Formats: sequence, structure tokens, C-alpha cells
Amino acid sequence: MDQELRKHVTKTGTTTVGIVCKDGIVIAADKRATYGGDGGVSYIAGKNQDKILEVNSDIIVTTAGVASDTRKLIKIVRAELKLKELKARTRSTIKQAANLFSSIAYQNIRQPSMIPAITHFLLGGKDIEGVYLYDINPDGFLIQSTDFVATGSGMVHCNPILDSDYKKGLTLEEGTALAKKCIMASMGRDPASGEGIDIYTVTKDKIEQVSKQKIELTLKDQ
Repeated sequence: MDQELRKHVTKTGTTTVGIVCKDGIVIAADKRATYGGDGGVSYIAGKNQDKILEVNSDIIVTTAGVASDTRKLIKIVRAELKLKELKARTRSTIKQAANLFSSIAYQNIRQPSMIPAITHFLLGGKDIEGVYLYDINPDGFLIQSTDFVATGSGMVHCNPILDSDYKKGLTLEEGTALAKKCIMASMGRDPASGEGIDIYTVTKDKIEQVSKQKIELTLKDQ
């Protein structure tokens, strides 16, 4: 990609976390968007970026990568799932939705382009079989997580905390506190993560936003 063009590609930078609890899934993300070059963050493009988006009433995804590509892929999946629902008169399973995300990501990153379609999603969803957490990598690799996963530039600050603090059987309240701890640690060290925290929970009954917090970090806080 041309170096001047690269400077103006909007990226979600980012820190996103997914945690499997005994009674559901916790999904969390920061709220900073950046313009990035080869050296990393060159400019903070936005301070109120929603990085957890609804696909339908049963599915949410976090976004990391090139912002325009993540939004476009989500719109395509929304449309495809709705079309399938209308044709088959049945709701897609979470596994089917995750595979659709994976297939499109696989195809997109292999298309010759001046700007590679870099998209990384965490998918949390519910269907009649249960609740699920999937990690959909930029190259299309798909894996179901049974414990926790972190993505984005801030993941290096989250994984040590998750490795030490996560245990099987966490409640949603404990998982929410752990996710917040991870995002806070990342915002203190990762220049592409910041401004606030959004946290959602996914249970067999509903998807709910449980925290939307604006955070101003100072040098003293870090």
C-alpha cells in the first residue's frame, strides 16, 4: 500500500475481550479509533467509537482492523442472514453465522487490493442450543472459545491478566469485572486503545449492554 495512503486508513486500533462464564458470555471493548501508519498510531480519529455492534437480536460482534471493512462485512452478513431467514423460514444457528463471517473474511483478505481488507471479530451469540463465543481471525480462521480470547493491539496487555485471573465457572458479574480490568490495563499502555469501555453480556434469554463508561486517562493514571 502507498505510504501516504496508509496514513489515512482509519483503524479501530483496539482492545476487545470475550470471556466465557458459567451463565453466559461477557464481551468488552474500548472506544478509540485511530489513523495508523507503519509505525503504529499516527492520529486519534475518534473518541466515541462503538466497537461492539449488533448483527441481529441474537448476535453481537466486536470489531478490530480497518473500520470500513469491518462495517461493510457486518452489513453483508446482516443481509445474508435475513435473506436466509426469509427463504428457509428459520433462524440461522450461531455456528452458521460464525462460518459466514469466516468465509467472507477469508475471501476478502485474498482479493488483490491497494488496501487489504483486515477484519478481526469476536462473535457472541445465542440460539436454542446455548450461548457461544467465536474468534474470527483476519485470514478467515475460525475457532470457538471455551474460556477467553482477546484481540487487537491491546491484547498483549490483556492476555497475562486473563491467564492469571480467569477460572472456570465465573459468574457474569465476575466476568464483567475481569473484562473491565483487562480493558483498563490496555488503555494505560496501548496508544491505540482508550476513551472508554463498553461491556455486553450474552445469556440464553437476552443480549444486554451492562456498562458504557467514558474514561479520561491522565499521565498520573498511567
